Amino acid sequence: MALEICVKSATGAPDVLGDCPFCQRVMLTLEEKKVPYKSRLVDLSNKPQWFLEINPEGKVPLIKIHDKWIADSDVIVGILEEKYPEPSLTPPPEFASVGSKIFISFVKFVKSKDPSDGTEQALLDELKALDGHLKAHGPYIAGVKITAVDLNLAPKLFHLEVALGHFKKWTIPESLTHVHSYTKLLFSRESFVKTKPAKEHVVTGWALKVNAA
Repeated sequence: MALEICVKSATGAPDVLGDCPFCQRVMLTLEEKKVPYKSRLVDLSNKPQWFLEINPEGKVPLIKIHDKWIADSDVIVGILEEKYPEPSLTPPPEFASVGSKIFISFVKFVKSKDPSDGTEQALLDELKALDGHLKAHGPYIAGVKITAVDLNLAPKLFHLEVALGHFKKWTIPESLTHVHSYTKLLFSRESFVKTKPAKEHVVTGWALKVNAA
């Protein structure tokens, strides 16, 4: 029986998959584990009553497992790993936090209005660290096999690429060849192609945050 998952719909397009990287992380996990699921799109700007009744906090992703609704992508991914252990996506403990500061560094940079505030350099430092790790251990974070760390990073790197390209005309430096190879590898996986939002919806989603900063 297919699992039910509530995910964000696109801003201004409630019938289209939206740009939530945490929702995509859960969908990527389900795809890689070949677990059947059914997505229910939720318009976060106009949350339906049925959604608030099962989830008063109104957050996505939300997944139904054993007749219980569970929120938070970290919690959901952990439960999916226990319930569906094959194929294992558990990374070696020493690699579990690789790239963990990239997303927050990206958010600060994309919202920044001051070119000299250090946010660009902070992001570059994180990407250089990732490049060094991939050079030593790649092509994925833990070698030849994809793990949960990659599935967490993939949507965030996609948002980084799309949003910074649009709002800052900024791209990951060509010198970071291992990061470029990594993103190509991730973005071309069948699981990613099936679950990624359209670039225009990523831009629309970030426009609200960038303009509000």
